Amino acid sequence: MSSIVSGFIFAGSLGHGQFARLGIFFIEVWILTALTQASAGQRIMKLKVVDFQSGELVAPLKVLLRTFLICLVIPAVFSKDGRGLHDHLANSIVIKV
Repeated sequence: MSSIVSGFIFAGSLGHGQFARLGIFFIEVWILTALTQASAGQRIMKLKVVDFQSGELVAPLKVLLRTFLICLVIPAVFSKDGRGLHDHLANSIVIKV
């Protein structure tokens, strides 16, 4: 989806590239997760991101941190309980709806 959007925005310009796609991915995931508790792919898979302790909505700044770490590919490190490092640092968890 990010590739399609960046293609429309940056078609024919020198700015079209990996960083444009990553930037659009970052904005898309951050906004959708902050507002609806799930990115587009998570919504399709019937998953949502919630606060680890309360099970409620995750604060937008924590979602920003979580999304930033996803873009850095930090989540490749998982703990025993199956949560990625990005979820530990943002105090969130992905659950099935």
